[in-house]
Parts: sequence; C-alpha cells; structure tokens
Amino acid sequence: MTDIAYLKKLRIPTEENPLRILVSACLAGITCGYDGTAYGEYPSVLKLLKYKTVKIVKFCPEEFSFGTPREMCDIYGGTGLDVLNGKAKVLTESGVDWTEGMIKASEKMMEVAKINDVELAIMMDISAACGSQIIYEGNRFSENKKYQIGTRVCAAQLIKAGFKVISQRDYASLEILYSKIDQSHNSNVDALDHHETDWYKKYFKQ
Repeated sequence: MTDIAYLKKLRIPTEENPLRILVSACLAGITCGYDGTAYGEYPSVLKLLKYKTVKIVKFCPEEFSFGTPREMCDIYGGTGLDVLNGKAKVLTESGVDWTEGMIKASEKMMEVAKINDVELAIMMDISAACGSQIIYEGNRFSENKKYQIGTRVCAAQLIKAGFKVISQRDYASLEILYSKIDQSHNSNVDALDHHETDWYKKYFKQ
C-alpha cells in the first residue's frame, strides 16, 4: 500500500537537482515486455518524461535475466518476499524454474536504484517481476486465476531495501507526485490509488 506521508514529504525538485525516479522500463515505452511490446501506453508515467525537474531511470529486470521476447512467468507458493526467503518459486508457463534468475534480476534492479540514489520507484502492477500492489496466485492463464495482495520479487527486493514503490495505477499518489514536480499542476482530488477502487474492495472483501 502506498506511503502517502512519504510522498507528501518529497522535496520540490529543480532542473539542477531533479527528482530521481526509477520506473519499470515498459512504462516508459521501452519494448521489453515478454511479448516484445511495451504492453501499451501509460500516460500516467509517460507524462513524467516531459519534465526537466525529473530524472527517469528505466530498467526491466526480466529483460536483464531472460531477454526479450521470453516466456511469461508467475510465482507459485506465495509472494515475491516468499521467493526471496526461499519459500516460493518462479516458474514459466512451461514449468521452467526461473527463481534464481528472477532473484538476480531483483538484485540488479536494487543495484541500479542504489547507484542512482532514487527517491521513488514506479513499477508495473501485476508484472511478473515488478508487481507492487496486486499479483496473481500461480498461473495467470489458469481458467480459475486468482489475485492476491502482495509484491513480485523485484518490488519486494526494493521495498526490503527501504525504497518507496508505487504502481502506475496509484493515481492519487501520482497526483501528489505531479504537484511536487509541477507547481502549476491542477490536482485531481477524485483520483484513487488502486487499493481504494471498488474492484479492489469487492474482490478482497474490504
């Protein structure tokens, strides 16, 4: 869940000292998705590329370990944190164990975050590596696919290291971010983070 208090305390960036943000590369339009696409366009993140007061660091952990295109993979037996703790596995559609490669990808993403001293990460929700709010329980292509609250391996690694992570669907959080970057931004007071949506509350019976 988003740390709104942290976002509100973010400094006001300048062109000389821009806000350093790590993003899942696909959200920035890089064609590094498992199928060789960027999974479509994400205006909520793409607009950040226009600001001189922001330094965007793009990284795709799955491409780092497995290349593009590649098989789709999911976590079996828990969440990303469980994978890091040796209690769950990452398997591809065909059953290949990618656990070790995904952990290495998460370590590389954390290294990139540390080298660039990032102040926030915006990651693709539900992504096999970067999901930070909602993830699948096992195979996403199952007829009876299920969702769970939790993080994937790379998001878990960043959070474990103390980095703050939001998803491209946390619109209320993004509104706070826009207002920090652009003092003339007109905030949408009706924007919701994903955990505040009707779908989320109904699915998880909250």
